Amino acid sequence: MRSTWFRPASRTRRTAAAIVSALTLTALAACGTSSSDTDNDGGGGGGSADPAAPLDPKTKVTLTMDCMPPAAKAAELRQWKEDVKTFNKKYPNVKIDGKSTPGQCEEPARFTAALKGKSQPDVFYTYFTDLQQVLDNDGAADITAYVNEKTVPALGTIDPDVLNVLKKDGKLYGLPTSNYTMGLLINRKLFKEAGLDPNAPPTTWEEVRTAAKAIAKLGGGTAGYGEYSAGNTGGWHFTATMYGLGGDIVTPDGKVAFNSDLGREIARNLHDMRWEDDSMGKTQLLKWGDLQKQIATDKLGMFLAAPDDLTYMVQQLGAKYEDFGMGPIPGGKATLFGGNDYMFKKGNSPDELKAAIAWVNFKTLTPGKGQFDWARSKGDELPVGLPQPNFWTGETKTKDAAQRASNATMPVENFKPFMDQPVPGKAEPGKAQEIYKVLDNVMSGVLTNKNADIDKLLSSAETQVNQVLAKR
Repeated sequence: MRSTWFRPASRTRRTAAAIVSALTLTALAACGTSSSDTDNDGGGGGGSADPAAPLDPKTKVTLTMDCMPPAAKAAELRQWKEDVKTFNKKYPNVKIDGKSTPGQCEEPARFTAALKGKSQPDVFYTYFTDLQQVLDNDGAADITAYVNEKTVPALGTIDPDVLNVLKKDGKLYGLPTSNYTMGLLINRKLFKEAGLDPNAPPTTWEEVRTAAKAIAKLGGGTAGYGEYSAGNTGGWHFTATMYGLGGDIVTPDGKVAFNSDLGREIARNLHDMRWEDDSMGKTQLLKWGDLQKQIATDKLGMFLAAPDDLTYMVQQLGAKYEDFGMGPIPGGKATLFGGNDYMFKKGNSPDELKAAIAWVNFKTLTPGKGQFDWARSKGDELPVGLPQPNFWTGETKTKDAAQRASNATMPVENFKPFMDQPVPGKAEPGKAQEIYKVLDNVMSGVLTNKNADIDKLLSSAETQVNQVLAKR
């Protein structure tokens, strides 16, 4: 699994305010000054002028970097420090000045303020959906010339779809640290109580609807299926559902695609599950965190999720891994994928960029090391066995999966339906968060109003998304 100090892209994003006070910008600039702007001998001592050449071990630089695990995550922080020591055996003159971030690693308002104030760290954490915002603020260095199989040896085994998310006009601006794809998370206990097979989760929406009714009949306020409809998460799940059925939100040429027969089918199905079947519970306007609490307390049978939701449920809500399982996203045509990455501040020296890439490569992109040292994570009592991050391909993927399984701290067979029926990943639409905010209205409309006019909801959403797409 990914380190728990990384958070999922869409699940934690909120639309950031565009206006930030000058006081906030000044404070951020003071604490996030790039090493290239300070008197620290950045780039000194043996650097090579060739950007494609690996970092010279004699090079002396200091790198500021966010998303160092906080003290509250003792095991993760201990691993970070161990990895810095190991890295410094080869690169003794590179200082990693890690910064712990309060709350989640990226908070939209703080992130936007840092970009506008040019105060982001030398190595800064972003979500896959952030690339355009970063480029609009001229915030990231083009690292295309610096990344090759000498500087990132596992480069050829990283899923091209993951790397493509970090590219614009053929130029590479970041390196991935984790990824996720959506599937159907189920409560195995409730499946058994309802007479359903937890080893064969539903794979179609017809099957989801049937299973949801069976679980809801257990009574006691138990819902069979749960859905988001607030905080941009409703639009995120509408998008995931659309992808699973082979549809799209925005076409490649920038046209709205969700106001369609398929969009109406999705909205109608949710409306009918909510109002005709009474299988979705009466509490709606839910956002990320709400469904996790419901399923962790055996009040919900299933919902669309990514594997790392389970880590949150176990570590924060007291759930047990063995009580849950996953299947592929219903429909199985495509599944929304997202994730996290590190970008590199524009304006840093070539040696600073090389050092940053060397560190990120060691910490997050080396099979069997850093975050992929599964034996170490097991020894530190961190969760091992979730099927993601999973951006490797070929033999590297096979070896990593075997090491993960042999050190598993949870029943990996519960994820077998998810792993045995792989679904092609599909990236989120451009301007995803703004679009998701609009589509929240479709989801909340059908889930809170028995008499919702689905055609009107979709038509209004199309008008608003067209306005979003037209903005520069």
